[in-house]
Amino acid sequence: MKILDLEQGTYEWLQARLGCPSGSGFAKLITSSGQPSSSAETYINQLIAELITGESTYVQKTEWMERGNELEPIARMNYELETDCEVTEVGFCMPDSGLKCGVSPDGLVGDEGGIEIKCPAPSTHVKYLRKGRLPTEYKAQVMGCLWITERKWWDFMSFHPQMPNLLIRVERDEEYIGQLERLVTHACQIIEKEVAEIKEKLL
Repeated sequence: MKILDLEQGTYEWLQARLGCPSGSGFAKLITSSGQPSSSAETYINQLIAELITGESTYVQKTEWMERGNELEPIARMNYELETDCEVTEVGFCMPDSGLKCGVSPDGLVGDEGGIEIKCPAPSTHVKYLRKGRLPTEYKAQVMGCLWITERKWWDFMSFHPQMPNLLIRVERDEEYIGQLERLVTHACQIIEKEVAEIKEKLL
């Protein structure tokens, strides 16, 4: 993989991700069961628009999104203490193939793993604790991280400071990863073709 050493959330990081199918958006291309998502066309249109305008899609942050950003460093330290592992923070990771897509992991762990951290609303954290497994809505993101980083496992952590952690180790699902790669590659091909055609009309 190729790592762009950019601080997540900065202007430079946003520009690097412009028009790229990325980890948090992979679920808009593939469902948790491995089928093409009905959201794909809308997501592809969004990414085409980003490349034409040069502007990132605006995301209105909710109260819990803001709180999650504040709690993430605490959750990361908590994970390091619980697992006795050191987390390495990275910017934007892209595949060696040159495909214009990528992921922004919450951290890489050792030589074989990584971590995805969520700090949700209390009721959502309780829901995750009660189910005790990787939430289906994050399967595409976690498998996308495993695909692009070529790591063996990924830890999913749901953190709330007043409750126990949910920590789930996710192994590679090669069949799912292969389907994800095919769908992302197809999306990238459409984006490249459509952007070229639209720009041609502007000349």
